[in-house]
Amino acid sequence: MRIFENLESEVRGYIRSFPTIFETSKGAILTNEQGEDFIDFFAGAGTLNYGHNNDHISKALIEYIQKDGVVHGLDMATSAKKDFLQTFQDTILVPRNLDYKVQFTGPTGTNAVETALKLARLVKGRSNVVSFTNGFHGLTQGSASVTGNNDYRDESYISRTNATFMPFDGYFGDMNTMAYFRKFLEDSSSGVDIPAAVIVETIQGEGGINIASKEWLQELESICREYDILLIIDDIQVGNGRSGEFFSFEFAGINPDIVTMSKSIGGGLPMAVVLLKPDLDQWKPGEHTGTFRGNNLAFVAAKVAIEQYWQNDDLTNAVKYKEKIIKEELQKIADKFKDELEVEVRGRGLACAFDIKGDISIAGELSSYAFEEKLIVETCGSEDQIVKFLPPLIIDEETLVEGLKRFEKAVSRLMADKKEKLSGEF
Repeated sequence: MRIFENLESEVRGYIRSFPTIFETSKGAILTNEQGEDFIDFFAGAGTLNYGHNNDHISKALIEYIQKDGVVHGLDMATSAKKDFLQTFQDTILVPRNLDYKVQFTGPTGTNAVETALKLARLVKGRSNVVSFTNGFHGLTQGSASVTGNNDYRDESYISRTNATFMPFDGYFGDMNTMAYFRKFLEDSSSGVDIPAAVIVETIQGEGGINIASKEWLQELESICREYDILLIIDDIQVGNGRSGEFFSFEFAGINPDIVTMSKSIGGGLPMAVVLLKPDLDQWKPGEHTGTFRGNNLAFVAAKVAIEQYWQNDDLTNAVKYKEKIIKEELQKIADKFKDELEVEVRGRGLACAFDIKGDISIAGELSSYAFEEKLIVETCGSEDQIVKFLPPLIIDEETLVEGLKRFEKAVSRLMADKKEKLSGEF
């Protein structure tokens, strides 16, 4: 690992949590240079919904490259883009009665968020944007301004005006936070300007797997319609099947004005899109651009992924089946160690949380112990107090169960070590 310490910036993060050199990967398995296999319950922070080196995607990419298909095309017309757009329209949008134009942005999620915020302000002629406590939307200037965690906001020393934070669903326990939001809008002396847009995750990934209810989302949409506010759903981490449905907002029956997507939409390759209702498409040609908004390899991968996994409900049903397995097994672990740990298990689809109350250091320690058991699992939450489970959607049941067994071993070892250390102090 010395070469990384000597040559790579100190900003590197995940390499510190998982200090080994990975060489190959397949499905839900990462293999290091020593030939050791690790079960991946992280999936590139939700980028690898279809697993590492998916056979269908790899085959299509190899064929495309071998025939000298266009790799980089800015926003010029290419066969790869044409095929993706048609497939996305026919297989994803039309069956869900969704009418969106598609805008390709720079290659990562924060590019999509920046684009959505800029467009909302342009269309509405207002500057304020409402975001929510514990929300995460990216780390460039505009995205950071609507991201809640100070760890991500303070380092840039930017002006963080034109963003107002409201409490997410459940932030105050049983309190209806939409009534709280409405009061600020109703009162002309509240100090909150009517926003151009509201941006929200239906499942807060980095924020701690906090899950918005159907009723809360429906009330949010209603408020947006009443006050002429654009509703932006950030579906970057939990869209593309992570919740079970292709879009994480489908279960609530809402119709957002703008949807941001990245991570798994590109089949594991860099790609980000903004879906916008046609009447919002008020850009002048070239008004918002980016050199890598035309990643044709990602178009190829995305088209194949949609054709392979979204022609029917098989993947949705499989995700919901695996959700039950994860939550049941995590609850068993929580019950087994209830005398040592206070844990809440929650989740929707294959985004699940093992939320440890009290000692906030335990989640990070558990991630380290899990790594020793050859399991990749990360933390999230405002204090990194939650162990987050994001396995590939296509993970087979045997590997899923084995990964959960490894996590249980990690918890057992950690609790035993803590007990031994405590006894040694007396």
